[in-house]
Amino acid sequence: MPLAHSDTPAPFAARSIAFNSGGVTRTRTNLLFASPFGSFGRPSFGLLEVFSCVTKIIVDPLSFMGYTKSKQKLMANNLSLENQTAIVHALAEGTSIRAIERMTGIHRDTVMRLGVRVGENCAKIMDATMRNLDVRVIQMDEIWGFIGKKQKHTTTEERREGMGDVWTFVSIDAESRMVPAYLVSSTRRKHDAVDFCEDLASRVSNRVQISTDALKSYADAVERGFGAEADYGQILKVYGQPDANEARRYSPANLVRVERTVVSGNPDESLISTSYVERQNLTMRMHMRRLTRLTNAFSKKFENFKAAVALHFGYYNFVRLHKTLRMTPAMAGGVTNHIWTVQDLIG
Repeated sequence: MPLAHSDTPAPFAARSIAFNSGGVTRTRTNLLFASPFGSFGRPSFGLLEVFSCVTKIIVDPLSFMGYTKSKQKLMANNLSLENQTAIVHALAEGTSIRAIERMTGIHRDTVMRLGVRVGENCAKIMDATMRNLDVRVIQMDEIWGFIGKKQKHTTTEERREGMGDVWTFVSIDAESRMVPAYLVSSTRRKHDAVDFCEDLASRVSNRVQISTDALKSYADAVERGFGAEADYGQILKVYGQPDANEARRYSPANLVRVERTVVSGNPDESLISTSYVERQNLTMRMHMRRLTRLTNAFSKKFENFKAAVALHFGYYNFVRLHKTLRMTPAMAGGVTNHIWTVQDLIG
């Protein structure tokens, strides 16, 4: 990194290093060699500020470190709206964080912090707007991912720290393609399905038909969430064994038959399907680099994964134009009457 030049004599000159982070060039001064006088006798660094900083280091070093980090974080997030928009667009379209760093010159930590902040804002937006929804056919499914490393490679201590499997429960309106509710959890147990269905039921204003796969947790979860206000059916897809002479490690097995079962209410059996939600799972894997298969991309923190999922669904529902509907899913679902921009998600 290049050293900043100074007219001050070398024994008294402040050692400054110019560096770039978050698209902003800043100068870091080494206080140990700082001189109170710059070139031509003008003060370059106030004695009072030097004394204050030294006092902080001696009296409360931890407080000084926290102050410095918070100041650096504030400066690192000092991006123009144009840069923020470009970064969020790239994240939502499936570009990796390091690729964004290479393309924009903005440090990956700044990209990550912006993604988390906008993702958390998207979660708040969806929680506030996805209310009193008039939907008719809902499909639900779950998609697998992992934090840090796969579950089978984690230790007990690593699992307590949040590493291992992560499951995202997803619901989609088959008519508007809108995602009204989702849930990110480290497990796929019954209480997770119950929480997911109760949250979805609180956002729906009318009787709906629900379709899921044959996961046992859904039967009780739908009943506890919707009670008698839903017609529920399950679909089971049976696949055959792959041919032993054919390499099918990454290819799907042949579909043998499809079984549809009425669980409660009076659902239309022709509408018992999970095709749209399974297609949404593919959209997630294509637009979220940490969910793309056969790559080295993954989340290191559960909070970052949740924010990435929220950013995806916020962008998908409100910003991304659906090619078939020729509008956004939120417009088709009656949540909004116009196409949102990324700036609306940034807030």
